[in-house]
Amino acid sequence: MKRIIVTGASKGIGFETSVQLLSTGAEVIAIARSQDELQNLKSHPNSENLEILSLDITTSEGLEQIRKLISAKGNFDGLINNAGLVLNKSFMETADEDWNNIFDVNLFAPVKLIKTLKPFFNKGSHIVNISSMGGFQGSAKFPGLAAYSTAKGALAILTESLSTEFSRDGIAVNCLCLGAVQTQMLEKAFPGYKAPVQPDEMGKFISDFTLNGHKFMNGKILPVSLNNPE
Repeated sequence: MKRIIVTGASKGIGFETSVQLLSTGAEVIAIARSQDELQNLKSHPNSENLEILSLDITTSEGLEQIRKLISAKGNFDGLINNAGLVLNKSFMETADEDWNNIFDVNLFAPVKLIKTLKPFFNKGSHIVNISSMGGFQGSAKFPGLAAYSTAKGALAILTESLSTEFSRDGIAVNCLCLGAVQTQMLEKAFPGYKAPVQPDEMGKFISDFTLNGHKFMNGKILPVSLNNPE
């Protein structure tokens, strides 16, 4: 049985990815700040394979909680760095604190989490970093997303760097740059915008890619988009 960690698992893409992974028979460790929303995952038929952790991955306390759980349960096979924070604000109005918050969630949290969990990856494991089309080099960029797109672009470069560094340990690292998906986060940042993809559809794709994509690729930055969305 594969054991997969999913961050940002309480809603949207992370929630649906966790559901899809459970459907395959995988064991899922679902992480998010919202305890109440994480509890909704327990209604899944395979919830006996589910462990939920309510914590903040940007804090040292949260990282230590994760480390203790994995240390107790044993090594695992996959990590999906899905937790994200989007900000729609013009560059000149984006304060230093905004930049710090965006980078804490979208880049530094995955950095620290990977570093914390590195000793517990099985050989043949797969790290999947969830980026955005805004962070994909050469894609159309949109006003108001400078901080978000920059952080997601840095996550893509981190992916390429770690795929080389971790290859000797048999750990693959890939990055999915997602186009617009109809999530609460998208609706909050872009009220009224209708995305062409639903969270359950993207969750199924990410679940399958996490379990199988590393058999064919490593260090790849992959656009997952139907058009040029925000």
